[in-house]
Order: sequence, then C-alpha cells, then structure tokens
Amino acid sequence: MVRATAAAKIDLVDANEIRIAATAMENAPHVEPGTIDDLPALTDLVVDLMGQSGDFTVDRETHERGLRLILEQPNRGRILVLRNKDRIIGMANMLFTISTARGGFVILLEDLIVHPDHRTQGFGTLLLDHVVEFARKKNFKRITLLTDRVSADSQEFFKNHGFDYSSMIPMRRLID
Repeated sequence: MVRATAAAKIDLVDANEIRIAATAMENAPHVEPGTIDDLPALTDLVVDLMGQSGDFTVDRETHERGLRLILEQPNRGRILVLRNKDRIIGMANMLFTISTARGGFVILLEDLIVHPDHRTQGFGTLLLDHVVEFARKKNFKRITLLTDRVSADSQEFFKNHGFDYSSMIPMRRLID
C-alpha cells in the first residue's frame, strides 16, 4: 500500500511539473509569420524604431502603408513576428530582390526590432535565426542589412551573428 501511495505522489508531481512546463512553453515567445491582423502592433514597433534614427521621420501612416504592402504581397517580402501570449514583442522585415553578383534571390533585412522592454533576452537572436533559416530553406544567396552608424551595439550584434562589413557604401536618392 505504501508503494502505491508513493508512486501516486510521484505521478502527481510529474503531472504537475508537466503542467508547469506546458504553461511556460505556451507563454514563451515564439516566431511566426506576420498577418494583416498584426498591422497595428507592427506599426508601433516601426514607429519606435524610426524615432531612434536620425535618417527617418516618424510618419505612422507611411510606415503602416509600407508594412501593409509587404503583408499583402508575399512575393515581395515577408514579416516574421515574435509573439508571446499577450502581444507582439518583435519583428523582422525581409524584402526580396535579385542579385546579379550572386546570381539569385537575396534578402534585404529592412528591420529587425525587439521592443525595448524585451531586449537583451535573446529575442533578437531568435528572430535573426529564423530569418537565416528561412533564407537557407528558400535558397536565398545573401542577407544584406543596414544598421545605424551610431549604434555600436547594433553593429556588434550583427557581427556576432556572422555579418561582415561590406566595402560597398549605401547611397540613396529620395524620389518623393
């Protein structure tokens, strides 16, 4: 009888540990494709990012329009979201183009954003790992990104994840 009771207690403990682990996994942030329903939260993240950069003007309507174009045209790009049970806490915006130098499709990683409350917890790495895995599975030849010249932390993050400086320098001409 004692053995049966002890076994029942062990089973109860195991079941409780499994329940706790399942709840933690359910609440754990995970990466998934973004959808049009995510547009308000994605726009909030981009507005925050643009507010930190000296190169851009914050314009919520413009940012939302750009995100909508990507979400509605998956042949032009994809947005991955980092979501916990309550909300979106990060995103990666991948745009697709063709490189004559590489002879195939390449990704321009336009935005990789983690909400400030969730930084330095490995979530940027989680998002970037998903981007790299997507690129490998779809046979993209390269991932290119621009990072702020003044953000040493951002540059160091990407260097630590296998990105190198290019001898190319970005130039642009605004049309509108």
